[in-house]
Amino acid sequence: QVQLVESGGGLVQAGGSLRLSCAASGIIFRIYNMAWYRQAPGKQRELVASITSSGSTNYADSVKGRFTISRDNAKNTVYLQMNSLKPEDTAVYYCNNFPRAPYWGQGTQVTVSS
Repeated sequence: QVQLVESGGGLVQAGGSLRLSCAASGIIFRIYNMAWYRQAPGKQRELVASITSSGSTNYADSVKGRFTISRDNAKNTVYLQMNSLKPEDTAVYYCNNFPRAPYWGQGTQVTVSS
């Protein structure tokens, strides 16, 4: 049974930083590409950043230069360091495989105030 547990969200002022974590279980984590997605109210879930099993990364244009995805295979955990946050980054953030698999965690809410 796959479990993805996201944490680290919160309320932050514009320009601030947060670090999200996602602990995975039930999969052989090290062989999977992983990603962070987000869903803002009234919008579709979108890909934010991805990291391959070998550590190559890719980012949505909207977060490039501000967000950094990383992984620790020993801890079965993927991270998202978010700097220079903007109000438009407000969303529920989820981790999943990349491409996405049909299971999701509960997500973690990120709210950026202006």
